[in-house]
Amino acid sequence: MRIVCALFITCLLAVASPLHASDELLLAGRSAIIDFLMENAISRGLIAGGVIVVGNRDGILYSAARGRLTPLPEAPPLTERTIFDIASLTKVLATAPAVMKLMEEGRITLLDPLTRWFPEFEGTGREDITILNLLTHTSGLDDMALSPEEPLKSAIRKAASQKTWKQPGNRFRYADINFILLGELVRRTAGVTLDRFCHEQIYAPLGMNDTMFLPPLEFAPAMAPTIGPGNGLTAGIVQDENARRLGGVAGHAGLFSTAADLARFVRMVMNEGTLDDRRIFSERVVTQMTAPYFYSSGHVVRGLGWDIQSPFSSPKGNFFSEMSFGHTGYSGTSVWIDPQRDLFVILLTVRLDYRDTRLFNRLRSDISTLAVAVFSTHPNRIARTETPQLP
Repeated sequence: MRIVCALFITCLLAVASPLHASDELLLAGRSAIIDFLMENAISRGLIAGGVIVVGNRDGILYSAARGRLTPLPEAPPLTERTIFDIASLTKVLATAPAVMKLMEEGRITLLDPLTRWFPEFEGTGREDITILNLLTHTSGLDDMALSPEEPLKSAIRKAASQKTWKQPGNRFRYADINFILLGELVRRTAGVTLDRFCHEQIYAPLGMNDTMFLPPLEFAPAMAPTIGPGNGLTAGIVQDENARRLGGVAGHAGLFSTAADLARFVRMVMNEGTLDDRRIFSERVVTQMTAPYFYSSGHVVRGLGWDIQSPFSSPKGNFFSEMSFGHTGYSGTSVWIDPQRDLFVILLTVRLDYRDTRLFNRLRSDISTLAVAVFSTHPNRIARTETPQLP
């Protein structure tokens, strides 16, 4: 498969640019290549299906839905309006933007100590942890299983009493507890729950009508399912166990959305905080949210919530620029954004295989690599003589 994909990209880079090619033939070629990747993933049992959207700040360049809600041949087909559990994309589609909105309003600062909002951490030796540390996963805190009884209190208590935690500031360690705390920070600061804050301040103004926590039960039959603890498929209930214990509304997971809604959010970010003449964030806040922070001796680069370069950057592919950014979700979701090339790729899948993470990450990488190769119209477009090296 890797050799076939490499040959596809080489051929694409050798043909004329989109400005000199037939639109119909070009679209057919793009569709055939991406279809090949998706159908191959379906046939190998990696996914039951998926939705891909490629676009830029002005709109959608390509979208496709392949496969079905389940592996059963009689299952309904996926569409661009199918609602997915987007898992850890919650961090960058809900929690981080909510925190930045509060910062924009002057209610918090990135350098606020955790103890300002969580007095539970006073006297624990963790007084140096800041909101910035939580957003960049440099708090030194590790994940833990939450208690079924009083899960939020247990999360805070366990985080405050961890014996093996690291000093905050320089070492990147991805942990959901950072965003669980940030979700609670939003509630304590704004006086409303994270889901309500995001709906009122972000999703409703953007027209993201299919983006929500706790989707109504009647939506479930048409929603993309996820695999639960017993390996059965469940739709409409967040897959993440800690998010379920937190009632379905949590800072690290729990959000449901569609590819169409995610594209609206991404285009808002690419347009420096505005979409359809409506401003959601100031240009300064968007710039700050996506600016690079270097950790782990420069080997890891993070934005505020966003991933720029880390072990989780498979959707970056081979051709996105060094300043592109994005995020992945355990359920089989990802988004990657490149303002420099004016391009983004959204991938939402019904993931079936959770063991072969390398193969799944290769799918993410291959789709992004192909998308940039065939859709980028930036002046720094991939040189035709460049040889693709797929992972």
